[in-house]
Amino acid sequence: MPYAKILSIGSYVPENILTNYDLERIVETSDEWITERSGIKERRIASKDETASILGYKSALKALQKANLDPKDIDLIICATNTPDMQFPATGCLIAGLLNIRVPCFDIQAGCPSVIYALEIARGLIEAKLYKTILLVTTEALSRYLDWTDRSTCVLFGDGASSFILTRSNEPGIISSYLSGDGNLGDLLKFPAGGSKEPASIYTIKNKEHGIRMQGREVFRYAVSYMAESCIKVLEKANMKPEDIDWLVPHQANIRIIDATAEKLNIPKEKVYVNIHKYGNTSAASIGIALDEMIEANLLKRGQNVLIVSFGAGFTWGAIAFRY
Repeated sequence: MPYAKILSIGSYVPENILTNYDLERIVETSDEWITERSGIKERRIASKDETASILGYKSALKALQKANLDPKDIDLIICATNTPDMQFPATGCLIAGLLNIRVPCFDIQAGCPSVIYALEIARGLIEAKLYKTILLVTTEALSRYLDWTDRSTCVLFGDGASSFILTRSNEPGIISSYLSGDGNLGDLLKFPAGGSKEPASIYTIKNKEHGIRMQGREVFRYAVSYMAESCIKVLEKANMKPEDIDWLVPHQANIRIIDATAEKLNIPKEKVYVNIHKYGNTSAASIGIALDEMIEANLLKRGQNVLIVSFGAGFTWGAIAFRY
C-alpha cells in the first residue's frame, strides 16, 4: 500500500511584530495578564498588502524550494484557511494563480484543525492513487478579523502561513489519524457577521459583530479533553504508545492547554514543541510553522515519529501521527 509522505514543509510569518507592550497602548491589558493566561509575548501582523493568499504563496515557495520542485510538479492544491481573501474565488485558486499553474484547487475551513482535516484529505487522495504530489497550504490573516476593542480575543491571535508538500511513497509517512467534531458547540467560538445569516450591514458594524467571539473558559475545558482524546485514539490506531513519540506538536493556542494535554498523555515537556510566545495563535497555520521551525533548528529529523493535534471553532478536533 502506498503511503502519503511529507516531502517538505515551508512557512512564512510577516516581519511586523506586535508585542504585549504594544497592546497595552491599544486596549486595557498588560504583558503580565496576557502572558499568565496564554503564554503569548508577541505575534506577527500582516502588512496591508499581505493577504492570506500572499502569505500562503510565500510559504509555498519555501516548501517547493526545500523539495527541489517546480510549481509545475504539483498535481493539486488544498488551501486550509479560516480567513480567506474573499468569499470567492477560493484562496487556493488565488495561490495557484500566483504560482502560475493550472491544477485542481480548493479551500477547506474547519477552524484551527483545518490543517489536520486537510492532511487527511491529501492522504486519502494520495493513497487512492488519484494524485501523486499535493501542495497543502495553511494560511491565516487573523488580524483582519479581530475586534481590537475586545481584550479577551485581540491579544491571542497572529498572522502566518505554512505549506506541506505530500507525495506518494513506499516508505511510511502518515501512519494514523482521527477526526471529530460537535456542531452543537459552535456558538462558543465564532465570527458572527459577514455570512448569509448576518450579511455585512450598518447594523452589524455598529454592533461590532465583525470580530472573533469566544467563551474562553468553555473553550479551554473542551480543548483539553478533546485534544487528549484525539491523541489517545491516534496512538491506538497506530499501535503506538506515548513513549514511541519523538515529538508532540500541538496547535499553539494557549500554553495551559498545551501543558494540560501533554500531562494527560504523560509526555515529558522536552518532547513538546512550543512557540506560542513568538507567534500567538495562528489557527490553521500554527502546526506547520512549528514543524518548519523545528526542521530549521535540526530538532525534527527524518525517521522521527511525530504526533500533531488541534482543536478549534466548529467545534472540530483531531490528530495525526506520522513519520517524518
